[in-house]
Amino acid sequence: MKKVVTGVDIGGTNTVFGLVDTTGKVIAEGHLKTTDYPVARDFVKALGSGIRKLMADKKNIELMGVGIGAPDANFHRGTIEHAPNLAWKGIVPLADLVKNEIKVPVVVTNDANAAAMGEMIFGGAKNMKDFIVLTLGTGLGSGIVVDGKMVYGHTGFAGEVGHMVVVPGGRVCGCGRQGCLEAYASASGLVRTVSLMISEMREESILRDIPPSKLTSKQIAEAAAKNDPVAVKAMQYTAEMLGFGIVNSIVFTSPEAIFLFGGLAQAGEMLFAPVRKYLEKYNYVLFKKTVKILPSGISESNGAVLGAAALILNELS
Repeated sequence: MKKVVTGVDIGGTNTVFGLVDTTGKVIAEGHLKTTDYPVARDFVKALGSGIRKLMADKKNIELMGVGIGAPDANFHRGTIEHAPNLAWKGIVPLADLVKNEIKVPVVVTNDANAAAMGEMIFGGAKNMKDFIVLTLGTGLGSGIVVDGKMVYGHTGFAGEVGHMVVVPGGRVCGCGRQGCLEAYASASGLVRTVSLMISEMREESILRDIPPSKLTSKQIAEAAAKNDPVAVKAMQYTAEMLGFGIVNSIVFTSPEAIFLFGGLAQAGEMLFAPVRKYLEKYNYVLFKKTVKILPSGISESNGAVLGAAALILNELS
């Protein structure tokens, strides 16, 4: 009998889940539209049905547990709490609901912590005890590992690097505060930067032909690769702000590496090279040349599922 776990990644719009074996191979995958289930209990029933269907399609496998990565999830309590991007308001006891539906152990954490756990078990941090994963998507999430253990803190919400203030009185963040790192060093932050620079710079740019509502970080990175002046300057600024966030994180945990994961990280050296430059420029002397800036060792396509699967595998080991 082959032992497997289910990794679940809950997003504001879509949920993806998969059966993962102990070597990190995704052997089956399913999808749900999160927005189709405004009631959490209905979502859990649909998720349970989806998992059972995947199990029925495979022979001689045993489900050991379920790991879930979700926005605003609390590892200590197994809850999703006041998630602004989900229809489920208040505090949702997700781990208990899923456990009652599937009858196996269930662990819940936020998606960035799941990504860090996946990096440690299946990715580039296999032999590391101290590292940070930054997920650079629409927002900026972070998972922090110290001495081989995920940092959850007293509340279960530790490690919100994206919400450290880097510009007092700066841009309004989705959290309602001003000047958070996420408002600058994320895919949406990069788009905001370009929109401002287009109005302030006189240079020609192919980005001027794209309506602001249609502009994406991928288009900006591609323009930067072609030496578009607005795109290049925007990428440099984004990298500098990200560098500030990384430097501030390093002084607390002294990590061996910072892994960049997510859509914005797909810009490759257009982002990584200037981030390394600013890290060297601003880093505290005791930590100079001690930290590597690395791409994730897990593919973007199944990284979320693998991270959630790693979360439950770690608890069961």
